Amino acid sequence: MAQSTRHPGHPLRVLIASDTFPPDINGAARFTERLAGGLVRNGNDVHVIAPSFNKTWGTSKEVIDSVSMTVHRIRSYKVPFHKTLRYVNPFTLKRKVDLILDGFEPDAIHSQSHLILGRLCMRSGLQRNIRLVATNHIMPENILRYLPLPKFLEEQFKKRLWKDAGKVLANFDHVTTPTRRAAELLQAAAGMENVLAISCGIDATNFTNPTPTTNKPFRILFLGRLDWEKHIHNLLKAVAQLPKEIDTYVEIAGDGNQRKYLGELAIDLGIAERVKFLGHISEEELPLAYERATLFAMPSIAELQSIATMEAMASGRPVVAANAMALPHLVHHGDNGYLFEPDDVDDFTQCLLKVATADQEELNRLSENSIHLIQSHDIKKTLAIFEGLYRGDQDARRESDDNLESYNNPIGRLNDAVRRAELRVRRQALVALGKISDIGEEIKEGLDELKADVVRQAKKVDKQVRKGVKKTVNNAKNRLKRTDE
Repeated sequence: MAQSTRHPGHPLRVLIASDTFPPDINGAARFTERLAGGLVRNGNDVHVIAPSFNKTWGTSKEVIDSVSMTVHRIRSYKVPFHKTLRYVNPFTLKRKVDLILDGFEPDAIHSQSHLILGRLCMRSGLQRNIRLVATNHIMPENILRYLPLPKFLEEQFKKRLWKDAGKVLANFDHVTTPTRRAAELLQAAAGMENVLAISCGIDATNFTNPTPTTNKPFRILFLGRLDWEKHIHNLLKAVAQLPKEIDTYVEIAGDGNQRKYLGELAIDLGIAERVKFLGHISEEELPLAYERATLFAMPSIAELQSIATMEAMASGRPVVAANAMALPHLVHHGDNGYLFEPDDVDDFTQCLLKVATADQEELNRLSENSIHLIQSHDIKKTLAIFEGLYRGDQDARRESDDNLESYNNPIGRLNDAVRRAELRVRRQALVALGKISDIGEEIKEGLDELKADVVRQAKKVDKQVRKGVKKTVNNAKNRLKRTDE
C-alpha cells in the first residue's frame, strides 16, 4: 500500500481519471464533476484526465461545477453502436499519462472506471508508489447492449467483464461503490473483498425549493440517459394505463439511443400529446424540472445508486422506482415513494396511481420523508471520507451515513421535532438561494410553529422575571420594616 504524504488539513494533489466527464450527462460523469468541484472548493489541487468531447484536446483550465481546475483532454473517438460515449486509444495513452504524473506528482489517483483511463493511470501510479483509489460505476449490463454479440454469448461475456474488473481493481489501495448493495455485487461477481460503500453524495441545498408537491396536474419526470437499461418504455406503458380522468403529463430529460423509439412508442400508445422530450437541460433548468414534478420515476434495472433520484429527493419529491439493484436503498417503499417489480407494467401503474390519487397530507408526508432520507447522503461527508482515503488516514471514517442501521428504519410520519428541525434547514437554504419571498405553505407552517415556540419561551421568561422582581421587592420591604422596628 502506498504511504501517506499529507497530514490532515494539508491540501492534497489529486488526479481523477474518468472515461466519461462533462459535458457527458450520466451518473459517473455527474459524480466525477461534483467530486472534483468539491475537492477544489476544499482547497485541494485537482487535475482531471478525461476523453475529449470534440476535435480539441490537450491540457487547459476548465470551469467544472462552478470552479476552475486543470483538465487533460485526451483525443477520443466515438464508440460504435452508442450515441454519446467516446473512447481513447490505449496504445498511445501510457506515455501521455506518465508525462502528466511526472509534471503534477499527485498524492493520490482516483479512478472512476477500470476500462481504459483508470487502468492506464493505475499502472503508472503503481510504478510511482502513488496511493490508488477506485470507484466502480459500471455493470456489464451497461455495456452488453451496445456490443454486437449473439444472445447466447452474453452471459459468458458478462462473467469475463466481471473477472476483468476484479483483476484490475485488485491493484488499488481502496475500492469503493456508491451503495452497500453495489459493494456486495462487486465482491460476489468480481471475487473481491473489503469494498467500501460511499454514497456519491449530493448538496441538497442546490435543489431546495418552496413549492409543495401537488398532483393537480399529475406530472411525472424522468431524467437520465435514454438507453435500454433505463427501461423508460415501461414508464410510457404504465402512463398509458392510468385512468383518462387523471390529468397526467410526462417530462423526459436527457438523450440516448432510445430517443427515436420512445417518441414512436408514445405515439403508438396514444399519449404523445402528454409526453414532452426535453433533451439535455442546463444546470440552471435542472432544479426547476424537479420542482414542477409531482414525482420522479426511475424504472432502470442497472443503477448502482442514481444521482438523479437523489436530486429528486432533495427537491422534496416522492419517487416511484424499480425494485432493482440499489434503488431500494433510496426509495423506501411506502415512506418516500413506492417500488414496483421490474418490467411489471401493471405494478408500475398501481404505484403511480397511489401518488396520483393521494391527498395533500399524504403528498406532504412522502415529500418530507424524501428530504429526511437524503440528509444521509451529504456530499460534504462524502468528500471528507475520500480525502481520508487519499491521505491514507487509518482512523478516518470509511463509509457514509446511509450505511448506518437507522437509515433503513421505517419512517411512517416524521415526529414534530424532526420535522421542525428539517423545515428550519430548508428555510436557511431558501435564504441562501434568494427564494425566501416565496416560501410554500409547508415552510410557513414550520416558521409559525417556531415563532409560537419563541413566544411561549418569552412569556415563560417574563413570568419568571416578574416573579423574581416581586420577591425581591417584598424582601426589601420586610427588611425596611424590621429596621424601623
